[in-house]
Order: sequence, then C-alpha cells, then structure tokens
Amino acid sequence: GLKLPPKVAPIQIVIIPIAQHKEGVLEEANKLFEEIKSNFRVHLDDRDQYSTGYKFNDWEMRGVPVRIELGPKDIENGKCVLARRDTGEKIDVELENVVSRLEGLLEEIQNNMFNICLERMKEKTSIASNMEEFKKNLETNQGFIKTMWCGSADCEEKIHDETGAKSICMPFVQENLGDKCVYCGKPASKMVIWGRQY
Repeated sequence: GLKLPPKVAPIQIVIIPIAQHKEGVLEEANKLFEEIKSNFRVHLDDRDQYSTGYKFNDWEMRGVPVRIELGPKDIENGKCVLARRDTGEKIDVELENVVSRLEGLLEEIQNNMFNICLERMKEKTSIASNMEEFKKNLETNQGFIKTMWCGSADCEEKIHDETGAKSICMPFVQENLGDKCVYCGKPASKMVIWGRQY
C-alpha cells in the first residue's frame, strides 16, 4: 500500500486513541496532540463511529508515516506506541520523550525510504552498448537502460518505434560508457537513460 516519505506527507503523524470511550483516554490523546502539533503535521483521529482496526487500516491506506497508539494501559505506564509505516515496526516510547523520538524517527523513515528506492533504482538500471543488449535488458530487467547516444532525433525515434522505450533524461553528471551511439554506431558523447512508460 501507499507509503509517504515524512518530508512530503500532508499528515506525518496520526494519533489513534485506543478504547477512547474509557475515562481519560481522549483527554490524554488531546494533550499529546497539543504537545506535538507545533513541531509536526499531526492529526488526532477521535472518530467514535469506527473501530480501532478500521482507523489503523484507513491511515495505512493514506500512507501516513507514523501512527501513535495511546490506550488506557499505555497512559497508566506513561508510554505510547509509535508504529512505522515503512517497516511496520512498533516502538514503545515514554510520553515525556515523544517529541525528541518523533524527530529522530521521521528522519530515520525518510532516509530508509530514500535508500530503499535508491537501491531499487540501481538494481533496475542496466547498461547497453548496442541494440541487441538494449532489447535484452529491456525484456529481462524492465527498468532503466543507460546508453551512449549520438544526439540524432532520428535514432531516438527509431529506438522508440522498435522497443517502446523513450529517452527519460540526459543526466547532468555524464558517464562515459563508450564512444558509439547505441542505435547507429556513430560517434556519441552523450549518455542517456531510457525506459518504457506504462
């Protein structure tokens, strides 16, 4: 399901009171909301017509990075539970340390999500020096392909016609993968990243 990085998530944290009908739970949840709302984009889900399980699922589908669970036993122990959307891990945290722990946790989630995407992009990027390799990589790896290109719009069009792949970008930081165009074999000085758009 959806997982949003904390830096772009409209709501970074959702507070879900557990057994909110019990005495003091909603009050403590509101107190926690007031304490953290100036530091984070936070929402308190105090809807009483839905079950806790429904709320958990609802906010997971919206990709909110952190869920705070706060119930009667947590309050009694001076703690709450932080649930990470990226890994599913649940962490017990002292209520007095919530703000500092959330700051670190959101940074951890941001970095973890970025590193996972970076690794996936590296795994799904191959290099081709001719059209035979290009077509093979496109079928077996279904990701991005780096090639050298002569700069001719005609070669670009023919690559698209034959493979369905389009030039995605010409990176600012160029790599020298060879000196010949992947399509025509003429001298090439530009490295281009190609891919299919579905």
